[in-house]
Amino acid sequence: MKTISNTRLAAIALCVALSSGVTHAVAADAFEVISPGTPDGGTIDSSHAASANNCGGGNQSPAVQWRNVPSGTRSFAVTLFDPDGAKGIGVIHWVLYAIPASMNAMQHGESAPAGSVSGINRTGKPGYYGPCPPIGDVPHHYVLQVYALDLVPDALPPNLNHDAFLAAVTNHVLAASSTVLRYGR
Repeated sequence: MKTISNTRLAAIALCVALSSGVTHAVAADAFEVISPGTPDGGTIDSSHAASANNCGGGNQSPAVQWRNVPSGTRSFAVTLFDPDGAKGIGVIHWVLYAIPASMNAMQHGESAPAGSVSGINRTGKPGYYGPCPPIGDVPHHYVLQVYALDLVPDALPPNLNHDAFLAAVTNHVLAASSTVLRYGR
């Protein structure tokens, strides 16, 4: 007798839900992240690019908003990751956590709102470090991800790098959502 894998069962369940319209009701309430003014997969302007190393930008973080926050959320975190950077190894541009649960948005250039904690970016320093793909590369993809956490804002120590941050929030992520931004020079 042939068995069906869990992945196959999940795919079948998704197809059934899609055909019955159930997913529409669920998706409408899903945790969602957007970067106002830039559609998912859209290109950001040079104000977000790094200002150092002839990158030509203003090193200002992109605006980000989230909605449909899960019950029990006590804080948020934001990361910006370039999976194309470093010849496919990836580059971490931003790690920010301890964002108060009362917030649902950050404005253009607001790289560390009051009460939040900046983690370590690709330069080995805290804060936002904008994109700077090599000249002539196809535009890189930048995954802007927001995590809804069940952790109180002061639960994590300062200066976590991306790997340490992910290890620290394991089993504390209530939901996560992302949008992809693109940038090239």
